[in-house]
Amino acid sequence: MIVDLEGQIERITYTNEENGYTVAKVKVRGQKGLVTVVGNLISPALGEILQMKGEWVNHPKYGEQFKAIHYKTTVPATVYGIKKYLGSGLIKGVGPVMAGRIVKIFGKKTLDIIEDDIEKLTQVDGIGKKRIAMIRQAWDDQKEIRDVMLFLQTYGVSSGYATKIFKQYKNRSIAVVKQNPFRLATDIFGIGFIIADRIAEKLGFAKNSELRVEAGILYVLNQLADEGHVYYPYEPLIEKCKEILQANSEVVIKALAAIAANRKIIIEKFNETNEESISYNKAVYLEKFHFCETSIAARFKTLIEPPQSIHKVDSEKAIEWVQQQLPITLARNQITAIKCALEKKLMIITGGPGTGKTTIINAILKIFSKLKVKIMLAAPTGRAAKQMSETTGYGAKTIHRLLEFSIKKGGFQKNEEKPLACDLIIVDEASMIDTILMHHLIKAIPPGATFILVGDVNQLPSVGAGNVLKDIIASNMMTVVKLNEIFRQAKTSQIIVNAHKINNGVIPAFKPQDSTGPSRPKDDFYFIQQEDPEKVLEIILELTKERIPRSFGFDPVDEIQVLTPMHKGVVGAVNLNNKLQEVLNPGEDIVVRGSRRYRLNDKVMQIKNNYDKEVFNGDIGRITRVEPIDQEIIISFDGRKVSYDFTDLDEIVLSYAVSVHKSQGSEYPAVVMPILTQHYMLLQRDLIYTAVTRGRKLVVMVGTRKALAIGVKNDKTRKRYTYLRHRMG
Repeated sequence: MIVDLEGQIERITYTNEENGYTVAKVKVRGQKGLVTVVGNLISPALGEILQMKGEWVNHPKYGEQFKAIHYKTTVPATVYGIKKYLGSGLIKGVGPVMAGRIVKIFGKKTLDIIEDDIEKLTQVDGIGKKRIAMIRQAWDDQKEIRDVMLFLQTYGVSSGYATKIFKQYKNRSIAVVKQNPFRLATDIFGIGFIIADRIAEKLGFAKNSELRVEAGILYVLNQLADEGHVYYPYEPLIEKCKEILQANSEVVIKALAAIAANRKIIIEKFNETNEESISYNKAVYLEKFHFCETSIAARFKTLIEPPQSIHKVDSEKAIEWVQQQLPITLARNQITAIKCALEKKLMIITGGPGTGKTTIINAILKIFSKLKVKIMLAAPTGRAAKQMSETTGYGAKTIHRLLEFSIKKGGFQKNEEKPLACDLIIVDEASMIDTILMHHLIKAIPPGATFILVGDVNQLPSVGAGNVLKDIIASNMMTVVKLNEIFRQAKTSQIIVNAHKINNGVIPAFKPQDSTGPSRPKDDFYFIQQEDPEKVLEIILELTKERIPRSFGFDPVDEIQVLTPMHKGVVGAVNLNNKLQEVLNPGEDIVVRGSRRYRLNDKVMQIKNNYDKEVFNGDIGRITRVEPIDQEIIISFDGRKVSYDFTDLDEIVLSYAVSVHKSQGSEYPAVVMPILTQHYMLLQRDLIYTAVTRGRKLVVMVGTRKALAIGVKNDKTRKRYTYLRHRMG
């Protein structure tokens, strides 16, 4: 039976921002104890008055509850209620203590004062003009956000998205969503096309509406770019769009033509003599990728003329001189690489671990330092740049910092008009550079500088779209030195030896291990045979928490990294992170966002480029501070403190375990990796090779040799549609 019930929220036991489901304790007049209310409540706040319609239900475990079906809220009228309401976290910058001070002075008039005469808050100890501005902004925003929440709830969208939508569009939020809900899919991280489409359907947009199909095509192309494709063949794209959008061919073709006319996409016909044209000769690009790919090719062609270096130096004498400065004798390939660096403007050095890349870089740096020219070093990630600095003794920056990226100034400040002021640029971990980043980097290279790309072409390609290093090598435009020989000092490392075996399609041989794994640091590579996923999980938890720290002295959080081929499943990144958090960082959850729970000292990873914060996809940090009143957490990324509003936390995930892709550009003292046949769709040689080469001092694999064999034998890397090599050739 549906009944009415009114009460004040005293405590919120549980709330899920993803769907709004809440369990609250409510004080109801005439009832002795607190009433348990359950239902989908929009951003509930302590002290708020709920006027509900619903029914009483008897939960088998929790007893009698009131299930709210419809409700509306009003602000509290009592001093007690107002104090609770104001100190609930509703307003950023006001916590329970400050709320008590405000209510002590203004009593029942508190909310009217904030609404109509907020300057009077200066009478409260600790509130100045700066905090008043913060309270005013937060008070106005929460009213607007509440309206957006109510509007979105009608269309089945969780309250968790309302804040993000409001943050993007401010007071235009409802108008934007009504006019074109599909914008949400491209404008707001975390809201995909499926959610936007659900809203659109409830707003009355037909499946075959032009707006829907045009937005859907852009969504599909963006999804394909996330998979690494710079373009996608025309005919397969139509089929993919038909399947995902449930629209017919004619509508998709018409929509493709319309967005091509608006230059949102570029449809290009390829020369039929090129290899892609065996199957397809028509490509569809998002406009930015077409612009970047053509720009990279054009810029490389400009820089290579004339091909000779402008630095006048006798390369033979220079090599003879540098050999005297080094503690080891240079091999033939290393001498060739150094000679090319002195004689050519553009070159690539590629090779696996232990092949002497660092020795070559250090020799080149010694010679160019002697020439007294300006040198710059860079890498795609902060960790890779830090590692480059440590191995060379020269300061290295991330590519973004090198190019002076500034969101306030409109992006990268270094370009053709303002090139980098240097004579030598060496960029390490070049396999990680995607199409867009390479476009910005190559634009800023001065015409007279020597530009050297260093990387391992056998690793996984970049997380972003493209296969840039491989394409440049395949174009034969630049001088490429390939290093294959493992040097004597590196042959003592089983990590290096096995990495090269894997790269050559040879399954490594291992000493027999019991299920407990390494017990003392005799070797640096172990394989623990176990095919039950639950037992693999148990072994990984024990290795990380107990055995490796005890036997090798590695810190379980900072120095041991679990890498996994997949996200889902028992030994996927999501479950591994939850279990590792429990054993490595037990304690109270400080912030809960849906199924994600964060704690002080948690190891976390950024999962999208955030140019405002200068934090990029794959960066790993630690939660060092929580400010519940200001609703922010502080994360340290290699010593740099970055503030995150609670609403930004969907950009952050736990990183006790990460995917192999996300580990690129980083090295860890110890790597632990599950490898099972249930991963067979993802098991590829380059993935296993990349994972193994992330471990500096120890690699432990847990799983089956059959799974390892499947991966090592599978050298068919996933096709990425790019056209760069042909544009450069």
